[in-house]
Amino acid sequence: MRSPGIISAAARHALSALAALSLMFCSANAADLSVAAKFFSEPVVIDRTDGKPPAAVVRAADGRVLGYAFSSLDVSGSVGYAGRPLDIVAAVTADGIVAGAEIVAHEEPILVIGIPRDALAAYVANFRGFDVRGSATLKSAGEPARGPHAVAGATITSTVIRDAIVRSARAVLRSRTNVPERAVRLDRETLRRSSWSSLLAEGAVQRRLVSRGEAAKLLGTRDSEPDKAFIDLWMALATPPPIGESLLGQRIYESETAKIGPDDDLLLIGASGLYSFKGTEWRQSGTFTRIEIVQGSRTLRLKPADHTAVETLHAAGAPELREIAVFRIPRASGFDSTKPFRLDVDLAAGAAASGPAVISLDYRIPERYLIAAPAEPPAASTTAAPAPVQTVWQEIWWARRYEIGVLGAMLTVLAAILIFQDTVTAHGVFYYRLRTGYLLLTLVFLGFIANAQLSVVNVLTFIHALLSGFRWELFLLDPLVFLLWSFVAFSMLFWGRGVFCGWLCPFGTLQELTNQLARRLGIKQIEVPFGLHERLWMIKYVLFVAILAISLRSILTAFQLAEVEPFKTAITMKFLREWPFGVYAGLLLLAGLFVERFYCRYLCPLGAALAIPARMRMFEWLKRYRECGAECHVCARRCTVQAIHPLGQINPNECIYCLKCQANYFDQDVCLHLKKRAQRRQPLPQAPSQPS
Repeated sequence: MRSPGIISAAARHALSALAALSLMFCSANAADLSVAAKFFSEPVVIDRTDGKPPAAVVRAADGRVLGYAFSSLDVSGSVGYAGRPLDIVAAVTADGIVAGAEIVAHEEPILVIGIPRDALAAYVANFRGFDVRGSATLKSAGEPARGPHAVAGATITSTVIRDAIVRSARAVLRSRTNVPERAVRLDRETLRRSSWSSLLAEGAVQRRLVSRGEAAKLLGTRDSEPDKAFIDLWMALATPPPIGESLLGQRIYESETAKIGPDDDLLLIGASGLYSFKGTEWRQSGTFTRIEIVQGSRTLRLKPADHTAVETLHAAGAPELREIAVFRIPRASGFDSTKPFRLDVDLAAGAAASGPAVISLDYRIPERYLIAAPAEPPAASTTAAPAPVQTVWQEIWWARRYEIGVLGAMLTVLAAILIFQDTVTAHGVFYYRLRTGYLLLTLVFLGFIANAQLSVVNVLTFIHALLSGFRWELFLLDPLVFLLWSFVAFSMLFWGRGVFCGWLCPFGTLQELTNQLARRLGIKQIEVPFGLHERLWMIKYVLFVAILAISLRSILTAFQLAEVEPFKTAITMKFLREWPFGVYAGLLLLAGLFVERFYCRYLCPLGAALAIPARMRMFEWLKRYRECGAECHVCARRCTVQAIHPLGQINPNECIYCLKCQANYFDQDVCLHLKKRAQRRQPLPQAPSQPS
């Protein structure tokens, strides 16, 4: 069952149209392909850009054709993870080998969250020698032929760049070389967006509606509501860009085409109604038993490893479907997408019905998506079938399994601390040692080793993903950040935003630990008057709203403004950065020596972003006595971020859930209420007896 849409269909389609217009505007300024000259070891001449898709022939001094230079933005309208134009100038040889690549324009958050420019440039340059004729994936250890390693800490952006290079190079290669294997081939180069009604009218999308009455006849049963839909089935060959991009959206389409070989195909199947075409049996059997593709005498079974679940259709006017999936069909299976085929759906799968109950949906790709072969094509060379492709995010999770294990253990321990907080804080010495040890682990492992420092940039990226087409696979590509955000989202429902700020933020822990050291060294603390303190709270909320508002106009400017966060300088890059950034981060830490967690209190836009949805938390776990704020102000004075009002109330927007006030709550030597109760329990002194 699909989850409800975040924004209305009309708003989503309007935003998609604006994105398309922005891409058209950017494409008007053609990229300078002269940079491709550096990709070749001999002097070259680069011809004028022409053709469809646009590319320039690269020739040697003697006139030999060495390859073709192109701009990914001009060829495929490539966009980055942030939904903004991404332009890479590259060159591909006639043999399908990337001669070189260089990123010339982007608005990715990668340079804000802590990745040096040199690392990104090196990643793109390492595509030199990559063979685009095979299926593309990020390289694992010991597999140099499959492409460069992803940039550490920027796997999502690495995947976006890879998809743009591979898709664009394949499009140029197909249009410039004559290697057809059949009388006709699919048009995989034309870029065009179509509405749902247009795709339906031309036959690119086919439908088969089965009523409950019709299904009952096939199954030999009866139905009390025969006119309602049993299954409303839709199917489209999503390989041609006008069909695939329109239905899936550009990012999902590019990602799926990068997972397949240049001659493989994508098939989209969607349905609504009572019956599921996927069912649940495939989770155990490893095959979708309810559906199969039939073409002539050949029957193809679809496998879970070759499919991706899709949340929604992107074409304007598309219906809301209960389940949607895109299937990757290799050419090696014998499937020929230029010829008619049909989808058979078994309505009795898993049931005890007698006899077959199969409905079929016939499909043939419209002629406009086919390209005729040249009159005398050269003999086709035989190539090996592409190797099976593992999902990129699965590769990444396996490669980082040890880090994931450590983080999983950390989150499990933290969940236990929060759930059993009364027991933990009732033993004061144990609690303080446990908290200090946990903060050290957060700083060293999450911060300096795993570089899993969350940022307001992540919040902006998530919001823009909702606006431009949300896709789980993109967020799964960074496992530690995904797990952290999942835990933070879950914990906000129970304990508020403070769980991340107080326990899982490496820079926050750095401030707290350095302040503890300062106190031990006798550095006098500055107590900010509460009236001024609560007015300074506004700064971080204003900063967050400003960054969010600016991102709607210019995401790159918003990322630059997000440098108000010192996380990249102090944690990710460990102060190995230009001196102004280092001085800024150092001044914040210096202020934190005198005002504990100075940055967290007044300047952190991420804390402000988390505080807004955290208002929805369901429980109040922190305990208070009647004397709190009236007769006793110990907790207010000792609060790490001064989140306790002089009258005793705890401000949940500012509380970082450090549990120090709860340790005071159970401390008989600190808590005024417990001291009074202990005094009441002492026996009253007896008056001395009078002599008789």
